[in-house]
Amino acid sequence: MRNAIDKIVSLSDEDRADELQKYLSSLTDDQIMAVITDGALKGQNVGAMMKGLLKGSPAGSADGSTRRLLLYQHCVPLCESGDLQTEVAADVIGLLMLETHTLSGPSLAQLASLFVEAIKAGKMGSGKSLELFPTVLTALSACEALSYGKGELTGEEYKRQMINSLCSSRWDPRCVIYLATMFRDVPLSLEELRFLVEKIFRMFPKLNLQEIPPVVYQLLLLSAKGCKKQVLDGIVGYFKEQDVHQEEEQTHGDLDLEVQSIPQDQLRHVEGTAILHIVFAIRLDHELGREFLKCFKVSSGDLCPFSVALLLSVAHVQRYEEPVFDLLKAAIIKSFKDEQLQQGSKFLQDLLPGHCSVALMILETVKNSVFGWDHVTQGLVQLGFFLMDAFGPKPGPFGKTTEVSAGSARTPAQQACQLGGWVLLQGFKMHESIRGEILEQVLNRLVSKTASPVSHYLELFSDIVLSAPMILLESSSKLTETFDHLSFLPLTTVQGLLKAVQPLLKVSMSLKDALILVLRKAMFSSQLNGRKSAVIGFLLLLKNFKVLGSLASSQCTQTVSSSQVQADVHSRYNSAANEAFCLEILNGLRRCLSQQADVRLVLYEGFYDVLRRNSQLASSIMQTLFSQLRQHYEPEQDLLPPVKLQPCITAKGDQVYLQEPLAHLVSCTVHCLLWLQNMRRSANPDGEEEEEEEEEEEGYQSELHTILESMTTRMIKSELEDFELDKSAEFSMGSSVGVKNNIYAGLVMGLYEALMEYSFVRANYSKSRFEALMELFNRYQKLSEILKEKSGKARVPSHKAPRSLLSMGFISSLLTVLFRDNSQSREEALSVLRANGGFVRYAVSVAVQKIQQLEETRCTDGPDGQNPDRTFSFLCDVTRVLMWRYTNIPSAVEDPGKKDKRSSLSFLCLEGLLRIFTTCQQNYPDRMTQLLSTTDLSADDEPEDGAETNYFYIRQFQRALLAQLSGAEEDFNSKEAQLLVSILTVLSRQLKPSSQQFVQMITWTVKICKESSFEDSSFSKGLLLLLFSLHVLYKSPANLLLELCQDIHSQLGDIDQDMEVEKQSHFAIVNVKTAATAAVLVLSQVDKVLDEVDWLISTRKSRLASNGSVSGDVTQTAGQQDPVEKAVALQAGTLLTALNELVQTALQPGSCTVTLLRELSRTYNILTTLVKYYVQVCSGQRGALPARFEKLVKLSGSHLTPQCYSFITYAQSGEPGGGGADDKKKKKTQDVNAAASAKLLRETKAIPNLIFSIEQYEKYLIALSKKSKVNLMQYMKLSTSRDFRINAATLEAALQHQDGARETTQSQDAEETQEPKQKKRKQ
Repeated sequence: MRNAIDKIVSLSDEDRADELQKYLSSLTDDQIMAVITDGALKGQNVGAMMKGLLKGSPAGSADGSTRRLLLYQHCVPLCESGDLQTEVAADVIGLLMLETHTLSGPSLAQLASLFVEAIKAGKMGSGKSLELFPTVLTALSACEALSYGKGELTGEEYKRQMINSLCSSRWDPRCVIYLATMFRDVPLSLEELRFLVEKIFRMFPKLNLQEIPPVVYQLLLLSAKGCKKQVLDGIVGYFKEQDVHQEEEQTHGDLDLEVQSIPQDQLRHVEGTAILHIVFAIRLDHELGREFLKCFKVSSGDLCPFSVALLLSVAHVQRYEEPVFDLLKAAIIKSFKDEQLQQGSKFLQDLLPGHCSVALMILETVKNSVFGWDHVTQGLVQLGFFLMDAFGPKPGPFGKTTEVSAGSARTPAQQACQLGGWVLLQGFKMHESIRGEILEQVLNRLVSKTASPVSHYLELFSDIVLSAPMILLESSSKLTETFDHLSFLPLTTVQGLLKAVQPLLKVSMSLKDALILVLRKAMFSSQLNGRKSAVIGFLLLLKNFKVLGSLASSQCTQTVSSSQVQADVHSRYNSAANEAFCLEILNGLRRCLSQQADVRLVLYEGFYDVLRRNSQLASSIMQTLFSQLRQHYEPEQDLLPPVKLQPCITAKGDQVYLQEPLAHLVSCTVHCLLWLQNMRRSANPDGEEEEEEEEEEEGYQSELHTILESMTTRMIKSELEDFELDKSAEFSMGSSVGVKNNIYAGLVMGLYEALMEYSFVRANYSKSRFEALMELFNRYQKLSEILKEKSGKARVPSHKAPRSLLSMGFISSLLTVLFRDNSQSREEALSVLRANGGFVRYAVSVAVQKIQQLEETRCTDGPDGQNPDRTFSFLCDVTRVLMWRYTNIPSAVEDPGKKDKRSSLSFLCLEGLLRIFTTCQQNYPDRMTQLLSTTDLSADDEPEDGAETNYFYIRQFQRALLAQLSGAEEDFNSKEAQLLVSILTVLSRQLKPSSQQFVQMITWTVKICKESSFEDSSFSKGLLLLLFSLHVLYKSPANLLLELCQDIHSQLGDIDQDMEVEKQSHFAIVNVKTAATAAVLVLSQVDKVLDEVDWLISTRKSRLASNGSVSGDVTQTAGQQDPVEKAVALQAGTLLTALNELVQTALQPGSCTVTLLRELSRTYNILTTLVKYYVQVCSGQRGALPARFEKLVKLSGSHLTPQCYSFITYAQSGEPGGGGADDKKKKKTQDVNAAASAKLLRETKAIPNLIFSIEQYEKYLIALSKKSKVNLMQYMKLSTSRDFRINAATLEAALQHQDGARETTQSQDAEETQEPKQKKRKQ
């Protein structure tokens, strides 16, 4: 063989072509093959040998052509065999590629078939020879004609047959990657490419997991030829499927033993690599990037953890950053809105199953990113802050903010903001690389966003501190930087920030020192807010650095602790250091007592909490209060009044200010003193006292008691004249004297309240003490009435009840003894309090005021007001008392002679209960059952679970409402009935819509609406709102709305006064007086149903867009119609019928008419959207329109459009119809109404908008008629109602008149025709 190879090479080198040809012809095929094999295996002179073989086989001769084909046919399997060295195989294939174009057509066809057969047989193990296949196919497509079977095909068609045959056959999974690489070099038509891409994706499940990323890479390169969407969809779809399998395995365990499960970490690493490939491809091919974004815009509902990760990685590419985040933001908010819409409607829940939540996908992505997805983490940080910035709480009017805690996120925007916080918190816990950035950005926002609320960032910061305090200490420099800005930040931010860092201060001395330094500087800040911040900061430190020996107060539940802070704060050394530290702070705080009233106020309100948490500081705190109180106390026992009010105010020019909030000082002293007394008593029940320590305390305690007792006695003796506050005093806020008197009045009323609380606790149920308390109250009430009277006379009533200084604990115990204490020994003393109706009402009204404050700000003034557990137990106590009082003493018995039923005790109790239930639902949603179960129920009514408890309450209030409704109309207390309905509305939210109690509740509500006929519009409004809120969770309210519309039409009469309306009364609650109110409510409910219909149509449209065509059943006949389309047609049909009733109703001119016109416009807009959807469907594929849709179009044409035009005429004429026009007394008000209505209609453009909507609807109906070959316009009557109208009767009369007297009518004629001409020109 060696000789043969040498001979071939030497002949070739010496250019002796004829001899070479002769020599090769003398060799048999087997010999030639042996020569090639031998040379290739030895790997010497292979190139020269191959060149010689090709040179000695000229393509022109038959012999040479055959030999060339043999050469190719032998070399391809040889290279695939794996016996050759890689370089040798590459040389051989390279040489063959150069000569491929010389092969004849039939040879190329044979060679192509050889490749296809080898691939089918799975013999392309190494894929080396596949590089030659594209060259063969390209040469093949250039051939003019090739015999195929019995006929002939062009080279192009033959190539297509080859590719088709190849893609239809079974592939060996090992050669998928080689084939994908190979096809990049094959010229393919779009159809062939689509076929090929489908084939590769079908092979994905058979591939080894590690082979997926290279195939993905090849597919992305292939996508340069086209089919970009298909490639991206396929990749995302594959990984989405894998994620679902993973989830199922984790949930149900590995069920299928035959299918080998993929390890999770392996899958995540492969996904990470695939994401990198896609991002790299998008960087290079912007067309692919555009297609990528388009895919997600169309099907944003189909997001999965993989696609979210992919989007976040693509956001690294600068040009895609903005569109990606906008897309994610839209998808998230849409997902939350859809969820909210579905949760609020039984109709939608039944029709469509629960949708997939984008929020869950994003949180899943955060969890997956732990597997080395560094390219995703940066995107997650950006996304988190993007959501928190975009959807965080916004500043309200005048800079007021409506803070909402993340625990109770209700609106989609709040949920999106909460999601941003979760993403950042989880990212912070998992990824070390982004911690610094997250912390820095959070702190930057806390410092820079002073104009807008930052509660969401404070919450995130607090969670970060609790989750990883030790990690935060590494970034303590950032925290100290933030502390430098404290004196410039709003107080709420300072408070939140300092509360959050408390756990860190206990373990980091340097951080604590830095903070104290900043607070000391702030103490002397020129800004008032800075000084208040310093006081807040110091008080927090005093609360959290406990001194050893402090009494463990069971109420101290607000401790800031962290499982990860393993520091022994309470060791001997620490406690000694803490004591010195706390006393030093207290000395600093004493300086505040010479500052403005606002700063002192913060201090007085904070002392009680400090004392409760750190009782060892008692002597220092009490001495501070004692010395401050002595400055304003009159020690001479014979002098009245007992306090000096003059030093409490200060003047600056002609302005008078409060300098010392004396009432708060006394109140703080009382609360601290009573708490200490209580604690000492509980600590030493046997009266044994440690003498040395106690002596000092007993000293100032007894002195304080003496002062307070003396103050109480002398305040009772003092008349209002002693404070210069009698009836003749001036209280106008315009003069400095008036301002001074108002300040004095506030201080004196506060003093009365503080002393009332003190007297009550010290009285120990002594009758004489309670009589003294009543004296204090009478003085308080007298002053309060003077203030009310004076403010009532002022042009602007300025008097708003001041915040009460009574503590929550006192109020709850006072109410309990007033209403529930039955012990004989106390009976006599308590009768003194109970006999004074004004005092009892005052106690309840203060409780209501506290609850209102809780509802609005989540905390109250006074002791324990910031502690959520204490405020909740206060709510429970008050609920128990108010509930007992309301249910056991009927309001009829209470004050039969009273005209103003709003000030009655029952009414106050009811208002309190409503506020309690609302507050609990907002602030403690999970503890509602606990609140309700605190009530003392009678033994036979003892409920078993939360739902039963709730329903027990509902039944109580239902009975109360029935009692109201069963009386005569003149005894009906509208305000109380409204409160009862509001309470039922709040409690009914606790019922599960699937429960039996819910069904009973809705049945009861419907019954009341059908039977009660009181002509009270406010009450009927509340009742109808309750009915709607329940009904929508039970089934679709469309039929209910239809019945109500019929009732309204029947009550208000027809726009055509000659028309007699059929008398219908489904609901007695709708009567002449209440029909207008009902119409407004019905329209708002119609709007909600239209929202649902619109949403359903848009879901169908998006499904249509993402699928490219509609699923087969969409254009079927009505019998097999898609359930969503069927539901849309039914809902829209019922709404059209309901609106048909309203459009014929003689509504009062004004906002109700305008609302109806708007709803009609919206209805036509939604009908237009539906028509456009069917236009799209008919474009996709031919098919009959559903019969229901045709009926809907017919209904709109016959029942709604003509009536709309009549209603427009009626609305523009501004004449109230309904038979009431004859009443002469109403003539004047009607004229005023008509003028106001005309103005309203002019300003709102409601009529032009409606006409435009109708015409758009008809325009698209014409388009649909052409597409579907169904004449839908046969049901439509063309409009004559635009900006102008020609009244046929008037025109005819004018023409006849003109014939009789042409001259006189000329001027009139000019006037008549001028207006329309002008308006036509506008058109």
